[in-house]
Amino acid sequence: MKLTLKTAAAALAFTVAAGAATANTIVDIAAGDERFSTLVAAVQAAGLAETLSGPGPFTVYAPVNDAFAALPDGTVDTLLKPENKGQLTNVLLYHVDDRKLMADMIPAGSNYFKPVLTSERLCISAGADGVKIADGTGAMANVIIADIQAENGVIHVIDKVLLPGTRPACH
Repeated sequence: MKLTLKTAAAALAFTVAAGAATANTIVDIAAGDERFSTLVAAVQAAGLAETLSGPGPFTVYAPVNDAFAALPDGTVDTLLKPENKGQLTNVLLYHVDDRKLMADMIPAGSNYFKPVLTSERLCISAGADGVKIADGTGAMANVIIADIQAENGVIHVIDKVLLPGTRPACH
């Protein structure tokens, strides 16, 4: 009986260690979490899944499904149409930084950050009330879960879809 328990314990320890050694990419993590099903569908429609599964590093400000649902009626359906792939890609890349930025790496106060492959800017504010992100509409998104680590970067979960537009006031 003792040998069987030791063998079972050793097998469990090996399985847990093997699972811990196998990290997931940002896309793997998002695809495995129902809160991101709209984001994952958009990433796939834009053809960005392979890129965001690549080596990175990336920081993704990942809107939850409720953030997409809060957009005006028909916005998501329109963006997901093949003829709007360029616009969808621009919106999604507005949520990506080409560095791994943990929440504690964001300086206190308000600072401009440049999303990947765009000339747009985000204003990210860090303070006692958490991390907030102003987009091109001037509206604020809240980081509701920070620092979900992936093998190729980090995910910060946000409560609003970030939209490009005019440079937000930051200082």
